[in-house]
Amino acid sequence: MTDGIALIVDIVGSRTLEDRAGAQRAVLETLAAAARNEKVLRDPWATVGDEFQMILADLDAAVRTTGLTHLLLPEGLQVRFGLGSGSLSEIPGTGNGASGTPIQDGSAWWAAREAIHQVHRLRESGQETALTWYAVGEGGSERGRHGPGDHEPEATAESLVNPLLLLRDHVVMRMKTRERRIAAALLQGTTQVDIARAEGISQSAVSQSAHRSGAATLVEVHRLLRTETAS
Repeated sequence: MTDGIALIVDIVGSRTLEDRAGAQRAVLETLAAAARNEKVLRDPWATVGDEFQMILADLDAAVRTTGLTHLLLPEGLQVRFGLGSGSLSEIPGTGNGASGTPIQDGSAWWAAREAIHQVHRLRESGQETALTWYAVGEGGSERGRHGPGDHEPEATAESLVNPLLLLRDHVVMRMKTRERRIAAALLQGTTQVDIARAEGISQSAVSQSAHRSGAATLVEVHRLLRTETAS
């Protein structure tokens, strides 16, 4: 049994998509691309219907991965994320199906399931830009964020992280297509000069877009998360 962050992912409005198979492939590819520089405990895999799962080492990595995924997804495709911290285990003797992935169990998964239900509830109540939520499972507390040596109250992580996720998703959902491309490129470390060349605009226009859209703030948030993880 290990600790980590369980991610449950589902496609928003999947039944209305003309090419569901293509959308499912795009989600898996985008998740993998977004987590390329993160510590992944298990690569993303499809479960049933339009749901996917993934395991990351810590909450900082999960926040970065989900944010970049929202930006990298093809236009018109959205996903919801339920993040859960806690224990992770595999049920012995399973995993002989097509995916070869053993059945997952543990409090992190129960928390992730509750988190994605909360996203549904928020959207139904009018919070239409809500796409991500985080919940702490039994034994999770701050270990999901910093490591086994920390002992702050469990509510601390949820009360700090979820407002950040709500604001981040609101910013991303309001971005135009080019603004998303610029934000994603900046988060992946591409220089403004190279982005300008790819977009056929000036470096000054890239900078203005980044500050106007909120992309510059997202970059700073990700930088702070990486700095805190390394410290």
